[in-house]
Amino acid sequence: MLTLAIGLVIGIALGAAAAWVVGRARADSSVARESSLRAQLDAARHDRDQARARADEIAEAREAMVNEFKVLARETAEAQARRSDEGAEIRHRATDQLLAPVRQGLDQLNARLADVERLRSGQAADLSAQVQAVKATGEALRRETASLATALRKPQVRGAWGELQLRRVAELAGMLDHVDFVTQQTATSDDRAIRPDMKVLLSGGRFVYVDSKVPLAAFLDGHDRDDERERAESLAAFGRNVRTHVDQLSSKHYFRASPSTPEFVVLFIPSEALAAEAAAQLPDLHEYAAGKNVVIATPTTLIALLRAVAYGWRQAALAESTAEVFALGRELYDRLATLGSHFDKLGRSLNGAVRAYNVALGSLESRVLVSGRRLRDLQLTDADLIAPTGVEEVARPVTAPELAADAEERVPRLPEAEELVRQQPALDELLDEEGGERLAGWREHEREAG
Repeated sequence: MLTLAIGLVIGIALGAAAAWVVGRARADSSVARESSLRAQLDAARHDRDQARARADEIAEAREAMVNEFKVLARETAEAQARRSDEGAEIRHRATDQLLAPVRQGLDQLNARLADVERLRSGQAADLSAQVQAVKATGEALRRETASLATALRKPQVRGAWGELQLRRVAELAGMLDHVDFVTQQTATSDDRAIRPDMKVLLSGGRFVYVDSKVPLAAFLDGHDRDDERERAESLAAFGRNVRTHVDQLSSKHYFRASPSTPEFVVLFIPSEALAAEAAAQLPDLHEYAAGKNVVIATPTTLIALLRAVAYGWRQAALAESTAEVFALGRELYDRLATLGSHFDKLGRSLNGAVRAYNVALGSLESRVLVSGRRLRDLQLTDADLIAPTGVEEVARPVTAPELAADAEERVPRLPEAEELVRQQPALDELLDEEGGERLAGWREHEREAG
């Protein structure tokens, strides 16, 4: 314990000695540093005084410069203000002149925009009212469509609708009931009664039978189905129904009711959508119907079909008329040849009659008149005998080969000529009055000679 205390005292003593030595060294160093610092402080104070002097000089110079700048700035500002006022006035007047048309256009535009806004407001109100009306119409249409679809599921209603559509199509085409077509007219085919929906009358006493079919139930069922498989089954049933109607119309043989109708009947489907769906279900429907002597028609094709049939009938009638004209022309040509032969015979008979007349005239002048003049010389009468004039002209011969082809080579005697005239009464009209008088003279001469 004592040793520990002695060691502690020695340690304290050594520490104090060391601390004194260190403090002494630090004190000497502090004195030296303080001297150095004092010198530096004096130098800094000297520099500060010099800097303050320069700063005072600079401040005085700056203040003078500021004062001078203020004077210059004030003068410059006043001059610039004067120039600005003058330029602003000039620019203002120039701007007013330049912007006057723009201002006028803007004023007009504002007025137009106001008018447009008023119009837009009115149209918006009208549009709102129309939208409400359309909405109400759409709702009413939806209800009517639903009720129509319900009604069209009834066979009687479907039939009446199809017949009404058929009549409307005919009337829209300008056809008149009981003039261009008749409806529900009963006819007979294969000893049984048939009653087509329409009988379309064509020119020349021709007509075409049209029957309306509306297999609508399966079609409506198909479009009411949400399930694709059920929809496909219903539409396939609709296609089969259309084919069944084709078979039924084909079995009635409408064209056998009269020879004035073509060998087919028209199956009228009153809706393009129905016909398109039937064709989609049965791609060969039209070929199948054509093989059954049935032509499928829709509202857009019915009128064209009827006009095509009427044109075909007119062409057939024209061909028949052409054949008749050909036959009549051939017969007329043959008769002209026969008439030419008769004319040739008549001309020869006329030439014979002229020769006989001239012979009789010569005998009259040389024999009869000489004796008659002797009676006048005996003063039995005062009348003079006038000699008839001779005939020098002869009948013109027939030169046309068609008329002279069958002419005979002999010249008929006068009785044969009279018989020819009697057989052809129309030839008397070809003779003028003088020729008729001569023919009467020839007949008198023949009676006297006989």
